[in-house]
Formats: sequence, C-alpha cells, structure tokens
Amino acid sequence: QVQIVESGGGLVQPGGSLRLSCVASGIRFVEYTMNWYRQAPGKERELVARITRNGTPNYADSVKGRFTISRDNAQNTVDLHMVSLKPEDTAVYYCKAQHHWSDYSTWGQGTQVTISS
Repeated sequence: QVQIVESGGGLVQPGGSLRLSCVASGIRFVEYTMNWYRQAPGKERELVARITRNGTPNYADSVKGRFTISRDNAQNTVDLHMVSLKPEDTAVYYCKAQHHWSDYSTWGQGTQVTISS
C-alpha cells in the first residue's frame, strides 16, 4: 500500500522557520523525484521545490534562498526546511512522489502552514 504522509505544519510568526517532513512507504523511494507543492486559498497548486533521485534540488523563484529541500533515501523521507517565512507562504503544503521514468505519481494529504502575527 502506497502512502505519502506529511507532517510539521503549524502557525508561525513572520520571519520564523518551520521544517516539513514527508515519509513515503510502499514505493521504491530511490526511483522517485520528490516534490513539495503548496496551495493557498483561491490559488492554484504550485511547485515549491523538488529533489531528484541523486539529490539535485530545484526551487521556485519565490522561495530561493529561504527554503531547502533534502532527502534521506535510507529513511524514505524528504524534508523542506523553511526560514524567513512570509505571510504569502501561508498554504497547504503537499508532498508528491513522481516516478523518474513513468507517469506514475502519488500525493500526500497535505499539511497546513500559516504565517501570521
């Protein structure tokens, strides 16, 4: 059974930090590019960061220099470390596993991140 489970969301003041975690089970983790997306109210879901099987990261321009994505292939986890958070970072954050050569992908249920004073 494939499961993608996110954790670590919460309420943080502007300028604060959070670390989101995603654990995958039921898949061969090393065969997947791992992605973090987010969706704010009334907006489309957008890609925040991704990390390839060999650990190469890519970031949306809006989060470059503030977010860091990392993965642990031994633990089947991918983290998103977020610093200097802004109110516009408020969203539900989703983890997505994308198979590296097929069309198969699977999503987690999301975790809420709220940046507010």
